Amino acid sequence: MIMRKIAFITVSIALAGFLIYAISFHNKEIPVEAPGKVIATSAYEKYFGAAPTVNKGTAYAFVIYFPSKTTPGKVVPFPFFTFDEGSLKKVAVERLLGGMDIGSYQGEFIPFPSGIRLLALNDALGTVTVNLSMGLDTTVGTALAHALDLTLRQFKGATDIRLQVEGKQQPLSAVSGQADGVVQQPSAPRLLSVNGMREKGATNIDEVNAFFDRPVDIKELKLFSEDGHAFAGDMYHSVFDMAAVFRPKEPSQFKERTPVKVRWKVVDKLGRQAGGNSVWLLDVKEH
Repeated sequence: MIMRKIAFITVSIALAGFLIYAISFHNKEIPVEAPGKVIATSAYEKYFGAAPTVNKGTAYAFVIYFPSKTTPGKVVPFPFFTFDEGSLKKVAVERLLGGMDIGSYQGEFIPFPSGIRLLALNDALGTVTVNLSMGLDTTVGTALAHALDLTLRQFKGATDIRLQVEGKQQPLSAVSGQADGVVQQPSAPRLLSVNGMREKGATNIDEVNAFFDRPVDIKELKLFSEDGHAFAGDMYHSVFDMAAVFRPKEPSQFKERTPVKVRWKVVDKLGRQAGGNSVWLLDVKEH
C-alpha cells in the first residue's frame, strides 16, 4: 500500500527545475499553519481537477502553458505548486522561460534561447508588464506571447499582459487577450523521470523518486532490476501527489545510470488513467 508522507524532494527539473517549484524545499520545514490547504486557480482545476492536500501551511496550485513543438500554434498546460504567494507571477514566468525539455517530454516543446531571462515584472491596476532580456523571432515570440498571456491571466486581477524587451514595448503585446482556443488538452498522465537522491557528498542513494507530470493516485508502482528482481524497500507518496518515493533496504544496489525497471499504474484527479513497464537509467541528484 502506498502510504502518504510529506517528502520534500529536490527536482533538478531542472529535472531542471521541473514542474514543482515547491519541491525545491527538500527537507525544509514549511510554515506552520493548521489546517494545511492548497489554493488553486480556476485554470488548474479545469485541466487537473481538485488540488491535492498538504499537512501544513498554505500552498498555491497554478498552471504554466508551454508552447508545443509537435502541434504548432498550441500550448500545453502543466501543474505547478509553491508556498510563496507573493512570487506567484514571477515564478510562473521564470519557469516558463526555463522550458520543459526534460524527462519524457524532451523535444515536444518550443525551446527559448538559453540566455533569455526576466528583468522585471510590474503589476499595476490589472496590467502585468513582463520585461525580458532579449527579443525573439516571430514564431518563438508569438508562442511565448500566447503562453505568457494564458499563464498570467489565470491569476486574480491580471486582465492585460504586456511584453517588453529591455524596457521597450513589443508589437507582440497585441497578442494579449487573444490566446483563448490555443490550449491543447492534457493527455493521460506520464512518468516524467526516475531519479536517485543522496545527501551531498554521500556515496549511497537514500531515495529513488519516480516523478509524474501531475498529481496522481498511484494504483501500482514497483521497481525491479534489469533482470526482473524486485528491489526491497518502502514506498511513500510525495507531497502534492507528484511522485512515488522509494527508500531501498540495500542502497548500494543503486548507482548513477543503474537500469531500473518501473511498473506503474496511476489515475489523475480527472480520472485519466495510464500505466507502463519500462527501463529507466537512474539519474542521481544530491540534496
